[in-house]
Amino acid sequence: MTAPVRTAVIPAGGLGTRFLPATRAMPKEMLPVVDKPLVQYAVEEARAAGIERIVLVTARGKTAIVDHFDEAPELQAALEAAGKTAAAASVRAGAAPPGSLVAVRQQRPLGLGHAVWCAREAVGDAPFAVLLPDDLILGPRPCLAAMAEAHARVGGAVLAVMPVPHERVGRYGVVDPGPRDGDLVAVAGLVEKPRPEDAPSNLAVVGRYILPPSIFAPLGERRRGAGGEIQLTDAIAGLIGAEPVHGAPLAGERFDCGDKL
Repeated sequence: MTAPVRTAVIPAGGLGTRFLPATRAMPKEMLPVVDKPLVQYAVEEARAAGIERIVLVTARGKTAIVDHFDEAPELQAALEAAGKTAAAASVRAGAAPPGSLVAVRQQRPLGLGHAVWCAREAVGDAPFAVLLPDDLILGPRPCLAAMAEAHARVGGAVLAVMPVPHERVGRYGVVDPGPRDGDLVAVAGLVEKPRPEDAPSNLAVVGRYILPPSIFAPLGERRRGAGGEIQLTDAIAGLIGAEPVHGAPLAGERFDCGDKL
């Protein structure tokens, strides 16, 4: 029987260089989308999928992210005294339950694979989710919830995938598709940021993953991939054949919040 997914890793240690100067003193993940910081959308999606424990992978200068999910009794009391009950309720709802949020440090920005590896002790020996806060995914049903259902059926690794224009495949990890199993597609191979002429398909991996704990072994080898970084895609590719790896169609609409537009 496949173990349920109860832990989610949210990498939030990047430098946010595309949003300078705004990110000089503010973590990119704390930039607001309407009335909530970007990272809160990811945490709410995780909770809606049954996640009980959040592991934030942060870096120097990013304590504001952890503080955001702490209780704020003085603010709540001030809002309630002013009769602003809806605002007080939103502050209360955003706080993480005691013991449910852990922060670990990524001392150097060595890539997404390295960020996930930094969470290994907090994750332990169980399947876990990874949500990239740059990918804001909205829909009638949380994307991660649909993936968790698929994982309960097939186990191994489940990756959110979506078709992208062929000329843009060089921005993504791209799937070499195998046989289909209902909505799922078996992943026969993965290529990180291929040239369009070398891409095995236009089916791209986007920022939601469910991974087995065996992923930490290849990540721990610290092999450099595209861009000289430790790539999560390369480690997942190394699981193919040893673990089932499937792509699940993206549930909802994706907004790339790493892009200014």
